[in-house]
Amino acid sequence: MPAFRYVVVDVFTDVPLAGNQLAVFTDATQIPEERLQPLAREMNYSETVFVYPPAGEGHVRMRIFTPSRELPFAGHPILGTAFVLAAPLQLGEIRLETGAGLVPVRVEREGARIVFGWMRQPAFDWEPYDRAGELLELLALEGSGLPVEVYHQGPGHVLVELETPAAVGALRPDFGRLEELSPYGTVCFARNGERWKARVFVPAHGVPEDPATGSAAGPLALHLARHGRIAFGDEIEIRQGEEVGRPSTLFAVARSPEEIDVGGAAVVVARGEFRLA
Repeated sequence: MPAFRYVVVDVFTDVPLAGNQLAVFTDATQIPEERLQPLAREMNYSETVFVYPPAGEGHVRMRIFTPSRELPFAGHPILGTAFVLAAPLQLGEIRLETGAGLVPVRVEREGARIVFGWMRQPAFDWEPYDRAGELLELLALEGSGLPVEVYHQGPGHVLVELETPAAVGALRPDFGRLEELSPYGTVCFARNGERWKARVFVPAHGVPEDPATGSAAGPLALHLARHGRIAFGDEIEIRQGEEVGRPSTLFAVARSPEEIDVGGAAVVVARGEFRLA
């Protein structure tokens, strides 16, 4: 009976049992296709990654599953997989083949230990969100400080700016209604001094509230730069996950609409295996 080994890594944190949990099956070549989604559902993290030999110019190919579906791209799975694989491969930059294309991740070390990584996000587009009024009503908001727009990165994210971090923390969305309304993630954010507070709701993908969302961090940096809240090239720090007991810290910089990096730390916390009859 084959053993399907996996690593659990907490992403966008340097503290175990915080950040966003990720399971990485480091060799998925023998896992039957029909087992992939059930395994992701069994793990029940925001995402689970399955790693394969490269098909092109990458070091590995990876597939990303939420508890309910496969995604072409997601941020914390990219960063977490880079932490898991770049160490044994002794790489300063690892190239990961995803459904959205090749994603390079630069890693920084203290001695032999990887302590930080920066991913270059694939290009994406954006547009006004045509159901903004319904979304604001669902969230019990009178409006958004910036235009409500959808960025087509990862599962897609609709960005809504609130006035204060307290207002972001006070949100209590109806996840059933939100799932019916939108297939996208809803990113609610506000400036918090020199940082930005964010909460991300993705019930359509089986994730009511995500602890840390790398695929939303890049669009947030671009959104802020496009609308003059920051300058292109400014690095932002995003705090997320406190409301679900998984505090996370993400960094992002939009140098241009085509050049966006998202970074953070990660820590491996467990290893295990499945044996399926």
